[in-house]
Amino acid sequence: MASSPTQPSPAEIARTLSAGRLPGTAYVAHGLGPHQVRHATDAQGRVLLLVSVVSDLARALRPGAGAETAVVLDVPDLPPAAGSPALGRVWISGWAAPLTGAEARQAALDFADTDPTGDLLDVGRGFALHRFEPAEVRLETGGAVLRIDPGEYVVAEPDPLHPVEREIIVDLTRRHAPRLTELFSRHLADRASGTPPRLVRIDRYGMVVALGRPGPERTARLVFPRPVRDRADLVRLLQPVLRPGHAPAGAAVHRVGRS
Repeated sequence: MASSPTQPSPAEIARTLSAGRLPGTAYVAHGLGPHQVRHATDAQGRVLLLVSVVSDLARALRPGAGAETAVVLDVPDLPPAAGSPALGRVWISGWAAPLTGAEARQAALDFADTDPTGDLLDVGRGFALHRFEPAEVRLETGGAVLRIDPGEYVVAEPDPLHPVEREIIVDLTRRHAPRLTELFSRHLADRASGTPPRLVRIDRYGMVVALGRPGPERTARLVFPRPVRDRADLVRLLQPVLRPGHAPAGAAVHRVGRS
């Protein structure tokens, strides 16, 4: 039986960052910019851009009738709290084309899955949707820039906890701080003396825990026995170890080393 992954792959991180819940910037070939843009990705990993028809970005995306335009979408991660490590930054390049008719209607539904903004109701009048397939995907993480195969990017899935990561961390820290400290301490023997370990990131595969005071701190990754599907699945997984009066269950997480 193949072992379960212990952390998100570069392709999964790229899909997570580009999903549409983080602010993005578009760079258009031969045009002024950069441009702040609302974006999303559909199930096939294609990038959707929601653009006001009277904006500079709209003008930059109309080089000629029926023509496609070279675009780079830049999306940096926004860590859930001060001191949390960032996942990195993704750049996705491709050739954008405007959508009309049935394609625009379907793209609006796909966009609404991520961001159900009311401006989608005005697509075809005050707003337009442009779409491009990823021709090149680059991920900056850990001080290096990785080139990701577009095919791997397309089949990867965004992390289901990322949209609510901050809420999860705040909730766990407020409601279960003593139990979390007890759980972390059982797995983190090298933590700084007198400084409780702190939960700083969480994803479908596990948790990142900070060791030591903010600034010179180190981090370690604690891995779930299986990837979680959503927030409710995470609650079911952690409930036995966070329930008051219940003995910590070592099977809830295991350490895989420094993050």
